[in-house]
Amino acid sequence: MNDDIDFSKFTAEDWKNYKAPEEPSPAAQSSTAEKQAVIVEIRAGAGGDEAGLFARDLFRMYSRFGQIQGWSQKILDSNTSDAGGYKEIIFELFGPGVANDMKYEGGVHRVQRIPKTEKQGRVHTSTVTVAVLPKPKKAEISMNPSDLKITTYKSSGAGGQYVNKTESAIRIVHIPTGLVVTSQTERSQLQNKENALSILAARLMEKQQADLDAQAGGNKKAQIGWGMRSEKMRTYNFPQDRITDHRIGKSWHDIESIMDGKMDGIVKAFKKHEEEQAAKEGKETGVE
Repeated sequence: MNDDIDFSKFTAEDWKNYKAPEEPSPAAQSSTAEKQAVIVEIRAGAGGDEAGLFARDLFRMYSRFGQIQGWSQKILDSNTSDAGGYKEIIFELFGPGVANDMKYEGGVHRVQRIPKTEKQGRVHTSTVTVAVLPKPKKAEISMNPSDLKITTYKSSGAGGQYVNKTESAIRIVHIPTGLVVTSQTERSQLQNKENALSILAARLMEKQQADLDAQAGGNKKAQIGWGMRSEKMRTYNFPQDRITDHRIGKSWHDIESIMDGKMDGIVKAFKKHEEEQAAKEGKETGVE
């Protein structure tokens, strides 16, 4: 069975003869709308346990938003904290318009709220980093098997304890770039390998785009959307029931509803801003 394959022991000849299984088509495949896929990486930043808990809240927000939109979701990798949050979670969203709606979410999300463990009622500030990466199609990224160092290890849960007796978790090092990806969410070593390769492909395409942007230098205009991981872009102020996006200078209230996945107002505001900017640039260049 494919599940029993140990990829860490593959020879060059094994790789030459290996054929990965086709990805199953989701139920939404019958829709005539354009299908898109993104890989979302959420990482806890400053703030300790509270940052991990907010990472969990953001994951739930995007999951609920995806459910409302009718998208499919697949967790590719996760690392939980002792407090029940996420140190890191990486997942895929697939469905009509997902890239168009999610491209505004990349950057540093800052939360201001009173943690449940705070006895004196003080507001704490924590940060979470979100990266939204378009999932490359197979023709867009080619990976030479000889450039990959694949090892296996036992998957672990909160506190580092092992949760699986077999070495089903996968670590892949892309030797030319030094990029390292892991996946341990599945019991199947094969599935974890496929998940890790999906993450690696997305990061390689992100790196390629970053290199192109760097070559373009100052001639490239800053665009909102597909934000850099380090871009400080949004604050969630729970005591004031307000979310503020600093890129477009707009705020929304009813924070609990938004955190429950009702993000339509935010997405529409960005699309409107994008249209206004495009129209403004068109007038400046004489193009209507």
